[in-house]
Amino acid sequence: MRAILGSYDSELTPAEYSPQLTRRMREAEDMVQKVHAHSSEMEAQLSQALEELGGQKQRADMLEVEVKMLQCQTSASERGFPVSREEVSSLRFPWVFPGYNLPPLPVRDQGPEARGGAQRSLSWHSRVPAVLTCPVVPQGGYDQSKTKVLHMSMNPASAAKQRLREDQARLQEECERLRELVRALERGGPVPADLEAAAGLPSSKEVAELKKQVESAELRNQRLKEVFHTKIQEFRKVCYALTGYQIDVTTESQYRLTSMYAEHKADCLIFKATGPSGAKMQLLETAFSRTVPELIELHLLRQDSIPAFLSALTLDLFSRQTVA
Repeated sequence: MRAILGSYDSELTPAEYSPQLTRRMREAEDMVQKVHAHSSEMEAQLSQALEELGGQKQRADMLEVEVKMLQCQTSASERGFPVSREEVSSLRFPWVFPGYNLPPLPVRDQGPEARGGAQRSLSWHSRVPAVLTCPVVPQGGYDQSKTKVLHMSMNPASAAKQRLREDQARLQEECERLRELVRALERGGPVPADLEAAAGLPSSKEVAELKKQVESAELRNQRLKEVFHTKIQEFRKVCYALTGYQIDVTTESQYRLTSMYAEHKADCLIFKATGPSGAKMQLLETAFSRTVPELIELHLLRQDSIPAFLSALTLDLFSRQTVA
């Protein structure tokens, strides 16, 4: 190649030699810049690969911690499937064990700098299995070959789950009993004895006895009402015969008195109870009361005696009927 270039250069004239040499130098510089750019790109890819390796390593550590925590929480029944540490490691890092070959990295011969970057990549590539085969114990973890995990026989979480299952089963049974009771009540037939006991309902005999007691009490109240009504009517008749006045309750605390010797049915007196417990009575003005101002002046205003006023009024009305 050099001989060909030398013969080519020897054939050139001095005038043509300088531009040709300049052009070849520019081409060489362009080639060198391309090599540098490719080398920088390879270095950037290598740095990115190293960063990804660091992130994967952190994720592997986190997964290792989670696996160890899950292994601590496994029950004794789950220990019946022994798996050797070598098998687990072979599944996690297959390149650590014999028979697995790391894939070769592609290398292009593009100059000394490119070959140097490729050699660095190969050296890093050769160190990966050695780094990953080192036992990693993250913070908060433990070595299972040297540490034994003990589970409490009275685990609070297990006890809480057991209580929850028992409560759920009890509530389901109670719900089924109540549904059967509702269906029995809707049918209107007799309620089964087991449902009555479960729901706390009284038995059929007790219900019949209670009905009899209620009917007897209602009959007794009805008889008492009739007796009271009879006695009240009898008392009113006796008062009317002895005093000559029929007393009726018009409104609350007001009483109407009608004399048996009254000339008209509308002739009546109205008294209103005043004071504590109706101890005092007050005469209200009516059309009939305005016809006897002398009796009111004498017996109520001067003597302050309602019985005397009623007696005088009875004599006055009686005398009017006798004279007539």
